[in-house]
Amino acid sequence: MMFSRRTDLPLDKDPLSRFLPWLIAFMVFLAALAQAGLIGLDVLAQRWDTGMASTLTVQIPADPDASDAANARRLQTTLNMISETPGVMHARVVSEAKVLQLLSPWLGVVQAIDVPLPRLIDVETDPDIDLDARILQQKLARTIEGAQVDDHGVWLGRLIEMVRTLEALAAGVLGLILLAAMSTVIFTTRTGLTVHAEAIEVLHLTGAQDSYIAKQFAGRAWAMGFKGGVIGLVLAALTLALLGYVAGRLQAGMIPDMSLPLVGWVSLAILPLAAGLVAGLTARLTVMRTLRRMI
Repeated sequence: MMFSRRTDLPLDKDPLSRFLPWLIAFMVFLAALAQAGLIGLDVLAQRWDTGMASTLTVQIPADPDASDAANARRLQTTLNMISETPGVMHARVVSEAKVLQLLSPWLGVVQAIDVPLPRLIDVETDPDIDLDARILQQKLARTIEGAQVDDHGVWLGRLIEMVRTLEALAAGVLGLILLAAMSTVIFTTRTGLTVHAEAIEVLHLTGAQDSYIAKQFAGRAWAMGFKGGVIGLVLAALTLALLGYVAGRLQAGMIPDMSLPLVGWVSLAILPLAAGLVAGLTARLTVMRTLRRMI
């Protein structure tokens, strides 16, 4: 069995094998951070896509020279025009308190009387109807001076495209880490085969099969890979916890919430097992291939 502790080869005395768990720990640490970033970006992209894909924002600039009643009529006229537009499901005026809350991360605590606040209208559109924001912009501009329509779909599409690019880069980093880990195990295993060449020859003379010898190398590699994986995962968890603590101390709204879901933490928790399996399988295949060439 791969998990057996019995061995006929003094693999524990290999000088390079003592460094293998730490090398794997470093690789698992990087892999955990890359995977956490990959999952966090995917969650963030889905949240943005779900929450803002079918929304518009209409901005009505403040007119400090007009009376409150005139501004109220102007706002109501804009709201009526938006509601009558085909494809608009719902439109509501954002309160001044909410606008101040949105501005507070950048302007600090301000009052409505301190700055001329624009009035914002959140517009929810029908996802089955293609509403052209430019047409709505032209319609409002003919009646409401300075009205601006922000189509979230345009910049949201670019933002999600950027997120997907970062996800691809993170996936590429994971692939490179996997190749580096396999190369390290291959090098260590081949070194061990060279160091123990005479002992392996004796085992062959006593009737030991290549699979028996490969099983011992694989078991040793599995143990070191799992040990290194646990160390790397602990370091990565501490790092992620520290980053979460620092992000939590920042003002709300400055950075998006990229906390990992339960499935994300589960995927990180299996990294040590995956590291052990990859190390063991790589060592076994390396030994079998090398011994066949020695015959």
